[in-house]
Amino acid sequence: MFRTALRNVLAHKARLLMTVLAVMLGVAFVSGTLVFTDTLGNAFSKQSAKSYDNVAVSVETYAGDDEKTPGIDEATLEKIRGLDGVTSATGRVDGFAGVADPDGKLIGNGWSNTGANFAPGKDGKDAQYAFVEGSGPAKNGSVALDKDTASKGEYKVGDPVRVATNGPVKEYTLSGIFTTEDGAVNAGGSLVLFDTPTAQKLYLKPGVFQNATVSAASGVSDQKLLDEIEPLLPKDATAQTGKALADQQAKDIESGLTSLNTMLLAFAGIALFVGIFLIANTFTMLIAQRTRELALMRAIGATRRQVKRSVLLEAAFVGVLASVIGFLLGLGLATGLRSAMGVMGGKIPAGPLVVSPTAVISAFAVGVLITVLAAWLPARRAAKIAPVAAMSSVHATASVKSLVVRNSIGGVITLLGSAGIVGGAATGGTSGRQLVAAGAFFALIGVIILIPLLSRPVIALVRPLLKKVFGVSGKLASQNAVRNPRRTGATASALAIGLTLVTGISVLGVTLGQAIDKMTTDNIKADYLISMASGDSLDESALTALSKADGISALSPQQASSVEVDGEYHSASGVTPGDVEKVFALTTESGSLASLKDGQVAVGSKTAKSNGWKAGDTLPVTFEDEKKGEVTIGATYKENEFLSPFVIPKELADQHSASTRPEIREIWIKADGGASKANEQSIVNALGDNPAMSVMDRQDIRDMFGGFINTALNIMYGLLAMALLIAVLGVVNTLAMSVFERQQEIGMLRAIGLDRGRVKRMIRLEAVVISVFGAVIGVGLGVFLGWAIGRTLSADIPGYALVIPWDRLGIFLLLAGLVGVLASLWPARSAAKLNMLTAIKTE
Repeated sequence: MFRTALRNVLAHKARLLMTVLAVMLGVAFVSGTLVFTDTLGNAFSKQSAKSYDNVAVSVETYAGDDEKTPGIDEATLEKIRGLDGVTSATGRVDGFAGVADPDGKLIGNGWSNTGANFAPGKDGKDAQYAFVEGSGPAKNGSVALDKDTASKGEYKVGDPVRVATNGPVKEYTLSGIFTTEDGAVNAGGSLVLFDTPTAQKLYLKPGVFQNATVSAASGVSDQKLLDEIEPLLPKDATAQTGKALADQQAKDIESGLTSLNTMLLAFAGIALFVGIFLIANTFTMLIAQRTRELALMRAIGATRRQVKRSVLLEAAFVGVLASVIGFLLGLGLATGLRSAMGVMGGKIPAGPLVVSPTAVISAFAVGVLITVLAAWLPARRAAKIAPVAAMSSVHATASVKSLVVRNSIGGVITLLGSAGIVGGAATGGTSGRQLVAAGAFFALIGVIILIPLLSRPVIALVRPLLKKVFGVSGKLASQNAVRNPRRTGATASALAIGLTLVTGISVLGVTLGQAIDKMTTDNIKADYLISMASGDSLDESALTALSKADGISALSPQQASSVEVDGEYHSASGVTPGDVEKVFALTTESGSLASLKDGQVAVGSKTAKSNGWKAGDTLPVTFEDEKKGEVTIGATYKENEFLSPFVIPKELADQHSASTRPEIREIWIKADGGASKANEQSIVNALGDNPAMSVMDRQDIRDMFGGFINTALNIMYGLLAMALLIAVLGVVNTLAMSVFERQQEIGMLRAIGLDRGRVKRMIRLEAVVISVFGAVIGVGLGVFLGWAIGRTLSADIPGYALVIPWDRLGIFLLLAGLVGVLASLWPARSAAKLNMLTAIKTE
């Protein structure tokens, strides 16, 4: 039976090609994902370990500009340096620093643009940085840049460099260019080195460091040093050995990559699930074509188990072959993904491609198991073929009883799944989404089981149109599409699964996008939003500069603050009285917002109602600086998504700020005459043409909030493309093997007058009908799922309303039709080229 299985694989290699391709693509996705994430994890872990090679002990603090978090002072460092076995103790301080390119734009992505201090030892060098040109900054007014940033900015040693921190932009002289393994630079950001006093003044306060690294003499125990250093540190400091810190960072890197790994493997699973239908269809048709051969084997003594084993061995051969090719393709995919990250700005540390035993075993296990599993039902049917079938050409067809049982089971599962989806939509929240997910699984399985039953009535609806428009070819195509409902259903199921997911994601994405867009337009009156590209708070000087700019009619910060009432914490927004209602759409429900000018506060109506407060009430509060006082509610207003539940005058927020530097997250501006190039330029000039400050108009604001959803949708579409590609291969495979089965019939049609053109049209229309049928099922189920998931999110999204993207759904259906046309090209050409006399004689 082993030889028989191998002979059958070689005899039908052309017909098994699409199966090999489907498994190969799925395995490539799995192996590529595992190799890519293993390579990434290994590279970053080695980089992390390398950065701690000379670190015996690392000290970290949460140093700030208040007395509660004092950081590490020079006196503490001197005590550490005085310990036996310590060769050096270096203080570190860092924060945000952005560099302008030749066009004045920020180099890097904002969140990973970093500034730090250059801390040379006695030899004048800092072990963390290797200079390729010039030297480190030795005095105020000079900086050094990492090599990539200097290249992007076209800077050379001695050039002036405009650098922005959280304050006004300043110009420095470039003293040197260095290479580094710093994670911020590898993430596509930049690193600016200042001399230590300048960095301390910018980010903390003179003489104080956030962190420190301690190096030890050879043979000195890191743990011994750690035990001696800990008593010398301030209360907020934590210390670890360099090895422990490197190990922890390696675990953090692995944990961070786990979510990426899981997401990619989930899409690989979807692709392989779709491939199951292709594989099952292929083996079903191959067995149907070999009915006589299998029955003859039974007649000469082969047992049912041997026949079944023979078919499963064929599947195993196909799985192994596809897995080998897929694994090699996966290695190429991992290499490509690594290169793509570099092109997109992410710098991955050098290192070899990591091919772990887990990746190899997983890839081959998945490829072989999926193929064998998909072939199990066809193999079981093959084993049931009676020996007497060898005397005729009768194929084993599904009995009426088996179809009734199948449809009954499918109906029950579909109803169960639908009930779960509707119940989850009604429940809402996290538990509702979990219920929808479970219901979606059962509904999808149920619909797949019912697809053969659905194919007849659905395709019957378009039969008159096909006959009227395409004549005999259309009539024959519609009849062929429902001739074997199981085969049509299996082929359409692959497309239905892919389009269910694509449609559901589209409905949800477009609905959420429009809800967020509406929230933005309904809550904002401002023409411009000013913020730091790093996400940090703005300096007070920016507010002062903008207040003097031309063309600004209203200006209000959104300054973070807080109040505590009866032991309950409430976030607060410090704003400019009189201007806040001009930049935000605020609907007053009681009192007047003008009361903010008198030092009173405004409270969101939901917060006021839940606490039983009303306009005119006086509340005892504890401010952010822990001082106690009283505030009077001057107004209640309908909640605005861009403001905290408490709105307080900026002056009050400044008086009780826990920090010497107010946390101004945003500045909102209303300009004379609305947004214009002149007004924008006036704002940019007022800010000193600061590359680190983002100036967004209303359209930019809408794009910022909606951009994430569009990006996520495009990523989902790209990942689901693999599943849809496998579905297309399924259509090609089904048609090609169907043409092979119907050679005699096609030859007869040609003999009675159906020319080659109409034969091609018949095959193409059959493909289009099957593809569009699968697409209609998928789109319908996808809309249902999109609605249900959206309902579970609606309570958290103001203004939520279901939006069905008819244009996208129309495109999906048109693409399904196009898929059918493209998938039919090869089978249609093969059918048209058949010699009619040879075909008629074919058995």
